Amino acid sequence: MSTIFQAAPEAPSRPHKRSIGDIVELCLVRTADALSATDSATDTQIFKALSQVRESNERGHPLDLIDNLARVLGHDEEHIAPVILSLSDAVASTLNPAPPVIPFASKLIAPSTFYESFDTMHKLGRALLAPVIFAEDTDAIGTASINPIAAIMLGEEIHASVSKRFGIRPFISTARMEYESWAFLCRKHFEL
Repeated sequence: MSTIFQAAPEAPSRPHKRSIGDIVELCLVRTADALSATDSATDTQIFKALSQVRESNERGHPLDLIDNLARVLGHDEEHIAPVILSLSDAVASTLNPAPPVIPFASKLIAPSTFYESFDTMHKLGRALLAPVIFAEDTDAIGTASINPIAAIMLGEEIHASVSKRFGIRPFISTARMEYESWAFLCRKHFEL
């Protein structure tokens, strides 16, 4: 699939296993496409937000495209939460089914044992800014973010990793969070 938001290829990617950087880039492109398809912003605004996110990610400071686009659109921190929810709703409207918003996500206990067992998934969650919001052993796992595409992609990678390691197919739940809960959990889970 070719898209106007796709970064220029640097080197051929591995066909069987994607790196964290590959997954993050795919998430950015899919999110940008969804934002464009829903007329959430102009392509110029999306390009600007996207290039800032890519630059920050290259410096090791993950940024979310939805969060950054809200800022590119000129919204102040004190008014950003409803704008981010609106952009998240727009992206979710392109998905079937659309992940629901759960207001209590920040009340859930951090799945420290899961993160210790699946360090790569913790690193991917940090890169995507999509925390694991619950993990009942490896049978049922929940992911969430302000960006539903990021939460879904983390869930897919967790499913593949758990299946490969244990030969079981975990039940993955995906949800969206409100901005304040998301910011709190990203600080708590990823020390950002």
